Amino acid sequence: MADAPLPHPYGASADDAPLYAPRKQIYPQAVKGRYRTIKWIVLAVTLGIYYFLPFIRWDRGPNAPDQAILVDLANSRFYFLFIEIWPQEVYYLTGLLVLAALILFLMNAVAGRIWCGYLCPQTVWTDLFYAVERWVEGDRRERIRHDKEKLTLPVFARKGLKHFIWIMIAWWTGGAWVLYFADAPTLVYELATFQASYIAYLWIGILTVTTYTLAGFMREQVCTYMCPWPRIQAALTDEYALNVTYRYDRGEPRGSVKKNEALKLQGLPAGDCIDCNQCVVVCPTGVDIRKGLQLDCIQCGLCMDACDSVMDKIGRPQGLIAYDTDMNVQARIEGRPEVRRILRPRTLFYAGLIALVGAIMITSLAMRQSLYLSVMHDRNPLFVRLSDGSIRNGFTIRVANKNLDERRYALMVEGLGEAKVELVGGEIDQQGRSIVTVGPDQTLEARVLVTDTASMAEDSTSVRFVLTDLATGDTASTSDHFKAP
Repeated sequence: MADAPLPHPYGASADDAPLYAPRKQIYPQAVKGRYRTIKWIVLAVTLGIYYFLPFIRWDRGPNAPDQAILVDLANSRFYFLFIEIWPQEVYYLTGLLVLAALILFLMNAVAGRIWCGYLCPQTVWTDLFYAVERWVEGDRRERIRHDKEKLTLPVFARKGLKHFIWIMIAWWTGGAWVLYFADAPTLVYELATFQASYIAYLWIGILTVTTYTLAGFMREQVCTYMCPWPRIQAALTDEYALNVTYRYDRGEPRGSVKKNEALKLQGLPAGDCIDCNQCVVVCPTGVDIRKGLQLDCIQCGLCMDACDSVMDKIGRPQGLIAYDTDMNVQARIEGRPEVRRILRPRTLFYAGLIALVGAIMITSLAMRQSLYLSVMHDRNPLFVRLSDGSIRNGFTIRVANKNLDERRYALMVEGLGEAKVELVGGEIDQQGRSIVTVGPDQTLEARVLVTDTASMAEDSTSVRFVLTDLATGDTASTSDHFKAP
């Protein structure tokens, strides 16, 4: 006879839930508490930043846009407060993505899916849609009752109002997004007067539909099935990471208040969990945290608020559900001391990498030059021998002036005995130097002819092009080769 299976530590069998279950409508109940308050604050701050940041002004001078955050696709620029990023500086964007990933890894190592529960856009907008739904249709019981009712005029009016507000939120979400790609006040006027580009209307429509669908209908399905992060974070976590945990060492065996009080008087084991199911009905993904950590759980902490309120009502200590680890639960059962290690090799490694990447980016920004020079040798012909025997090479230079005013630069070539530098269509100053004039925040491409008038080189020679700002003395240089027979 086969041995009977061991009881599940959380009081439920792993076979209780089918592998593929039909979706059930989830009606989360409103809850008040510490973590719900934190989520409201995060929601207000993040949405406030997203919706209103495009309207903040930042004075960069007469020849630059004054929008604090602007992705200027037409001119290939990205403006962030006092920072201006050019296309060839895409490594700054790479650095930001690396920092974001490392911060996400660190958050996961410290407190599990805390990003998902508080900061993820899907969570924030879904919370906002839930708030509208409760305001229009009522809390959990009212919404369940309304969904079971026939579609009468009052029911239709309530649902119509809810969906109208949802669509307005989704529409403003899409509208705010396009404001980051053009001057916000100007684009708002153009949108209102139907003078904006069709691309703007297209993206507003796309983001309106996606926000309305994901936050209004798909909700927890996005977190469970569409988002890859729950699968990835499982490989990045360890036994010391704090997660929303049902402390079954204190909660089991479950029972009503009277039943467990009677068991305690008889000296029999009795837990603090009264099986009220409040932790389940407030969960936005429908998870029963008492079954242990699950893929669906976004670690939002609402079950902790619900449980704490119940514990207060029945006169028992809070914290039956709390940020904890299964390792500590087992330690308490076995009478061993708890272990909490926020600072450990994993978190220190992530924090060190964040500091290193951040320091590299700050140093790079502090040392970045306002002048950029690149040179490309002509492919055909590689050289030309003139009638006097001298050798001439052709080059194409590209000069980027990142300043907000027009600049004049002197171009010289080092590495040849005597070299004549001629800028095609350019000017020569009194000292015989070729002068390059570049407008504010612009790039200039020009053709340069370099003639070796003295050494009569007979092989490839390394030369250095040097560009000097006549106003400040700043220089930029790059190397290439002077070709000869």
